[in-house]
Amino acid sequence: MRTIVLFIAATLTAYVCDAQVNSVINKGNEAYRLQQYDKAADAYREALRADPNNATAAFNLGNALFKSKKLEEAVRQFDEISQKTTDKPLQSQSYYNKGVALTQQKKLEESIEAYKQSLRLNAADSFARENLQRALNEKKQQQQQEQQQEQKKQQDKENKPQPKQNKLNQQQVQQLLKALEEQEKKLQERVMKKAPLPGQPDKDW
Repeated sequence: MRTIVLFIAATLTAYVCDAQVNSVINKGNEAYRLQQYDKAADAYREALRADPNNATAAFNLGNALFKSKKLEEAVRQFDEISQKTTDKPLQSQSYYNKGVALTQQKKLEESIEAYKQSLRLNAADSFARENLQRALNEKKQQQQQEQQQEQKKQQDKENKPQPKQNKLNQQQVQQLLKALEEQEKKLQERVMKKAPLPGQPDKDW
């Protein structure tokens, strides 16, 4: 079973903003704990409108989108965080969560790259390492299945009975015409034998 870890960043001292924004983020966190993910996302968006550079609100918004199964939006959110922030732990966590969201969408190549990026920033992250290995294994299985399907198609194509050739070559055509001429000649000969002589009445059968 794939390990999925989503880091809910609480109001960390590194990202402390004014009291109002902080309060809104806490409301979002409470809604998240109650599994009210859409409500949590709304709270994080409200915090971001007041403070667009608030990393905590941005990161938690990505998590809420993930939990709401809005995976494409979550990927974009985590990608934006990893590009904007200079905080390496947060970057690493954003790449990791991006990888999880991509894996769930079966976008294995992209998820593998996201896990690698996470490990480049935090080589000690065992979750990222394990998920990278799982994604690589799944990619290998996918390639093997595709190869087997292609081989089966090729075998089916080779084993498919070929349609009979109905076209005749020139020599066969000439032989056929000659045979037809012979048949017609013999038929005419039989008819001439049975034909009555001139002036002779037909037989009355």
